[in-house]
Amino acid sequence: MIYLKTDEEIELQRECNVILAKTLGEVAKVIAPGVSTLQLDKIAYECIKDHGAEPGCLGYEGFPATLCTSVNDVVVHGIPSADVILKEGDIVSVDTTVLKNGFYGDSAYTFPVGDVAEDVMNLMRTTKAALYKGIEQAVVGHRLGDIGFAIQSHCESAGYSVVREMVGHGIGRSMHESPDVPNYGRRGNGVVLKNGMTIAIEPMICMGRRHIYIEDDGWTCRTVDHKPAAHYEHSVVVRNGKADVMSTFEYVEAVLGERFI
Repeated sequence: MIYLKTDEEIELQRECNVILAKTLGEVAKVIAPGVSTLQLDKIAYECIKDHGAEPGCLGYEGFPATLCTSVNDVVVHGIPSADVILKEGDIVSVDTTVLKNGFYGDSAYTFPVGDVAEDVMNLMRTTKAALYKGIEQAVVGHRLGDIGFAIQSHCESAGYSVVREMVGHGIGRSMHESPDVPNYGRRGNGVVLKNGMTIAIEPMICMGRRHIYIEDDGWTCRTVDHKPAAHYEHSVVVRNGKADVMSTFEYVEAVLGERFI
């Protein structure tokens, strides 16, 4: 079932997403060669708790951390660890959810670590641009396939591939609600978008082939060819004419400055 949100419920979701955005900003301050992904996780946990919220990922179906920290060929759901040390030239996707007042926020950003190869930076730029191409389609009267088509066509035209098994989703009182929001599709297909639908749009795009596998931990999702993948995500409200983006990268941008892509 797809739940349409009231304006009051949307504002509660927006509050979660602002906390999440501030958390990504705090994490951005310390991403550098030599930092472990567990250090990032501790910072995120403290920031979320300091804002009177709960880390939505922690304990979700047994997930052991606040953040998903996905380095290089890890597409999504990387588990923070003291043993995973960021290196010059890495990229790391930081994805998390925030729970407050009975609602969730969800967002992700892929960060460069030091100087990153230009071809990998182009993957990141393309993936982030695709996110906004998808958001442009999240308006009343369009269909889910319009979002997926916009993302897929933008990325594939640049020579990249789109993960099929992992998709965006509805979000609200549950972290994952109906409908699924694929990053691929055909225009004019799928569920009709209605005012008040709240969805998480999250392109997961690979430099090489789209095929993935899950490690033995049951979470870590890698590309089969071990080429890099990028991941960006916003929580949005379907509206007439223009989508309402509840999450923001403004706090990340404030930290990264000219390195913000």
